[in-house]
Amino acid sequence: MRTAGECGPPGYDTRPGAARGARAREAARQSVRERRQRHGDAAGGPRHGAAGPLVRPYTVTGGRTRPVDAGLDMISIVVATRESADAAALEPEHAAILRMCDRPVSVAELSAQLDLPITVVKVLLGDLITAGDVLARAPLPVSDTPQLDVLQAVLDGIRRL
Repeated sequence: MRTAGECGPPGYDTRPGAARGARAREAARQSVRERRQRHGDAAGGPRHGAAGPLVRPYTVTGGRTRPVDAGLDMISIVVATRESADAAALEPEHAAILRMCDRPVSVAELSAQLDLPITVVKVLLGDLITAGDVLARAPLPVSDTPQLDVLQAVLDGIRRL
């Protein structure tokens, strides 16, 4: 029986600092798998019209709200380091991200294409980055001052009009 302060799946230690790193990720993945096996994705769960079963964001992330790697922002660029064909062992959401990352793509674009909140995508990307399946980098910095030759070419083009 659970006490008032406990949350999470049975056997999940919720004390601060109790589970970190790989143990925490594996526990989260395992709890998601168990819930899916126990209830099924569509078995009796809430539905969203013709779209099918509704899966809550905290279910997708296993209850996690912060990514392992906090360096991601909306315009970070991510790209897969392995083939998406290798994604059979991954959770469906991880596999979908890996397929989309065959080419460089921003975190915001992933969020829009997957129709998932940006924080959920960051948590899932954190898992893939930790596993070495995805690389992330900040977008190329824009120089503070425009290049003189570009400005001159624009000015020359305007004068010719």
